[in-house]
Amino acid sequence: MQSLPKTLADDVARNLVMVARLIDEDPEAAYGYSKVALRLASRVAAVREAAGFAAYANQKYSEALAEFRAARRMTGAVDLWPLMADCERGLGRPEKALEMAGAPEVHKLDKAGQVEMRLVAAGARRDMGQVDAAIVTLQSPELASSAVQPWTARLRYAYADALLAAGRESEAREWFAKALESDRDGSTDASDRLAELDGVEFVDALDEKAAEGEPEDGTAADDRD
Repeated sequence: MQSLPKTLADDVARNLVMVARLIDEDPEAAYGYSKVALRLASRVAAVREAAGFAAYANQKYSEALAEFRAARRMTGAVDLWPLMADCERGLGRPEKALEMAGAPEVHKLDKAGQVEMRLVAAGARRDMGQVDAAIVTLQSPELASSAVQPWTARLRYAYADALLAAGRESEAREWFAKALESDRDGSTDASDRLAELDGVEFVDALDEKAAEGEPEDGTAADDRD
């Protein structure tokens, strides 16, 4: 944003900070701030990228794809490639996502980006009803590694979910457990999936208290009459 006048740059920066702060807890509000930043500085790559992330978080995949493409044109970077492919999935074009998974750009991604691309490709396979192919797509050195990386929990979870979809329940349980072991920041619901497979039922404490407080035979209604 160095090309912008200082006052304008400060305004844009404030809006981008709000996008980053709110995108997880309030995606709709983040989207609003991204639109303001976009009106102020649409020729800044960081603004286009932030607008793409905000649109993506709100499942506005066509808009997100357009913004990611714009950011990529401005910077020449490939790090948004997996997200662009996932937008194609969101738009109902899994074949296009798979085509992107085989493109030369993938070889330019760092390890995290390549794992993300693998997750997107597996999701595209499942979109097309190719569960076994999705399982094969996820099988990789990163999946087999015992080292825990930022992507490990999500990769193991996706593999477990695909196994379950293929009817391989015992293997799915094993991998949901592995996903839980590596999920240090709660990025998956692996614990809930394990509980479901084990037949554990959770009762909402508030609902239980409300049920205990309900009078029998409609006596409260009688008292109000």
